[in-house]
Amino acid sequence: MSAPPVHHAPQLAQAAQASRAVWLKHLHQWHWISSALCLLGMLLFSITGITLNHAAQIEAKPTITRREATVPAALLAQLRADAATHDGAKAPLPPPAEQWLQDTWQVQAGGRAAEWSAEDIYLAMPRAGGDAWVRIELEGGTAEYEKTDRGWISWLNDVHKGRNTGVAWNWFIDLFAVMCLVFCLTGLLILKFHAAKRPFTWPMVGLGALVPVVIALLFIH
Repeated sequence: MSAPPVHHAPQLAQAAQASRAVWLKHLHQWHWISSALCLLGMLLFSITGITLNHAAQIEAKPTITRREATVPAALLAQLRADAATHDGAKAPLPPPAEQWLQDTWQVQAGGRAAEWSAEDIYLAMPRAGGDAWVRIELEGGTAEYEKTDRGWISWLNDVHKGRNTGVAWNWFIDLFAVMCLVFCLTGLLILKFHAAKRPFTWPMVGLGALVPVVIALLFIH
């Protein structure tokens, strides 16, 4: 195919410039939208990345709270009957028992599965930044509640890892990761468009990729 006539060159250059401008406009738009959506999450995960990396140096002083109470006779009789059915299994507490925990200790069982046996019922309630559990002794009707709070740094670290944070936060982490990918990829494409006028673009990108690879190969064993 013969080369296009010389007098068409300005039109082709203008078309290429217009196409480039359109792509840059869309890339910049998605870049700033993704950066806006990721801003708070990036700050959170950056800070907690540091606290996680230095978890051994950051002293945690857990606070432990213990409570005891006696289960009402009518509720205890219901739990004993249910224990005969659920012996050795995992099943949620009946609604009256969950309501009693709420009224007695402001504990929300939330339909969690408890461990049932003929002797007792054990309900584990792990949470971000701490732990909690309830044990109901079926013979005498004594209920024990213990809550451990390891502090706000431990809470932030668990939030970073998605540990005991619930379904909604896990979904947020997935969506946040997608937005971070959009932010990084649009930034890379924007760099590509400007690389011709910025000669240090690709060396800097290569350095940013090379440094973690070298550190990983040489110092991670």
